[in-house]
Amino acid sequence: MNQVLFDVSEGIATITLNRPERLNAWTGVMATELRTAMEAAEANPEVRVIILTGAGRGFCAGADMNDLTSISAAGGTETRAFTPLDPAATADYQHPQTWLPTVGKPIIAAVNGPAAGMGLALILFCDLRFAADTAAFVTAFSRRGLIAEHGTSWMLTRLTGHSRALDLLLSSRRVGADEAYRIGLADRVVPADQLMAETRAYARELAEKVSPRSMRVMKKQLWDGLLQSLGDAMVDADREMADSLKTSDFKEGVAHFVEKRAPRFTSV
Repeated sequence: MNQVLFDVSEGIATITLNRPERLNAWTGVMATELRTAMEAAEANPEVRVIILTGAGRGFCAGADMNDLTSISAAGGTETRAFTPLDPAATADYQHPQTWLPTVGKPIIAAVNGPAAGMGLALILFCDLRFAADTAAFVTAFSRRGLIAEHGTSWMLTRLTGHSRALDLLLSSRRVGADEAYRIGLADRVVPADQLMAETRAYARELAEKVSPRSMRVMKKQLWDGLLQSLGDAMVDADREMADSLKTSDFKEGVAHFVEKRAPRFTSV
């Protein structure tokens, strides 16, 4: 891979968008390589948490302007075939920009700089968003004559509320890290030079102390829950709880607490 870097250590897969000279502007090649990296992280039993970040001073500045210029000159865009990561997942998460929730492992976006347009859409479908205090968030679409694409209208509303989502989409104004935290777009803000250290520390705690099976099931519960009634969510929870009580991780969860030692979870 050339436009995405992939590294695994301490139970954490770090995926880095790697076009720093273009603020990691999004391309078709990057989309393909990101999918390849996520599949590798999902398939690796040693990986329990995934961090997604950008190389250099940006996270992702949105679609590469050269691509947008070509699309504009051609009067439209081509439709690319997309194969779902998990064909058994609900259809809502089987689209080119909404498939990240079907990755069973938690994905933490470490937003190290500007996240605009496609870059913003990408972090919306991650599970958590840790931001450097120098990060910036921009929807960008309205200033390109576009609309709220890639599922941003649906997901942004759920994170920030209806009117704030409209504000961000209509104005395409630049939102700093502190405001992003205040309105629910970022989950944590840290000094830029400590972003990866703090993100890795959190990820390492999950990797070392939490059942990977529990994380996988709970992630699915929360994403599915956005599309369910309370009654359907309760039915699913009751079934999953019954299954959990039969697992080795449940036995280990009780044993390590009683024995006052570090856990040794094995289920995936």
